[in-house]
Amino acid sequence: MSPNYKKILTNIIKIAVVAFAFWFIYKKLTQRGNLQDFINLIHNIPAKEIFLVLGSAFLLMLLNWGLEAGKWQKLIERVEKISLWRAVESVFCGLTWAVFTPNRLGEFGGRVFFLSPKRRVVGVVAMAVGNIGQLVLTNVFGAIAVCVFVYRFIPISISLFALLCVASAAFVVFFVIFYFNIKWLNNLLLSFKFTRKYHKFYSVLARYSKEELSSILLFCLARYAVFTSQYVLMFLWLIPSLQVMDILLFVPILFFVQSILPSLDLLDWGVRSFTALFFFNYITTEKTAVVACITSIWLLNIIIPAILGSYFVFKLNFFGNNQRN
Repeated sequence: MSPNYKKILTNIIKIAVVAFAFWFIYKKLTQRGNLQDFINLIHNIPAKEIFLVLGSAFLLMLLNWGLEAGKWQKLIERVEKISLWRAVESVFCGLTWAVFTPNRLGEFGGRVFFLSPKRRVVGVVAMAVGNIGQLVLTNVFGAIAVCVFVYRFIPISISLFALLCVASAAFVVFFVIFYFNIKWLNNLLLSFKFTRKYHKFYSVLARYSKEELSSILLFCLARYAVFTSQYVLMFLWLIPSLQVMDILLFVPILFFVQSILPSLDLLDWGVRSFTALFFFNYITTEKTAVVACITSIWLLNIIIPAILGSYFVFKLNFFGNNQRN
């Protein structure tokens, strides 16, 4: 393919991705009355207070994705050295792709296109390691929270509760051991003739030391703390009668359930709202405020970053090297 045709095709893809993302965002925003409910809920709150709370939540969003960029830079250094700003660009670009793809699969493509073409497939594998690290924490805190929730709110026999705790402990231990021995997956893939020929793409799994995996997990933990803080901030603001410890119990359960259910990022709002209403019903009757909290965080963490990321989509070079000297 000639350079001119590559350039034309690249521009068409960029425009299509951004147009598709904006169409999805516009469609969901205009169809959703809950944003209006959120606006109505804060209508009588002083503007200064609104600016302070939403501004703080916005800064937490930037910190969240900034930590993800740092984690991505750390993950990919085994494959290709990139600057922190380059990592930020790729993370936000990936978020634009993620909004209209199932289970955020487009985030992989949007992010690794910032790497050299020959390293993009390996980059997908490296990104998967980071996602597994985040999933480990989601499962660990989620399993613990579910046990506490059942103990407090669900009347079951002691023997059944003990069985739940044992199963949860085994679940947690499995994920932790698997993560810190991610090289086992490399060995498993090598054992099959079909996958062995693709070893150069997934061999990066064997390169991560336990120290590096621990460092990556710290990034994951920091992110977990940041977006948990967002939920605590918004819930305490809109439902001040809630207790912090109750919020810290239910939020990990929300993350845990969301990680299990497949969805589009935009449709994931519905999953989050339904899950939040089901669980928070045990501690509050403020259903509108609960949905408003979920809606505001959905807007801050998904929609706004996706819009910001559209700028970086236009900096992609699908067929060439995106690296800068």
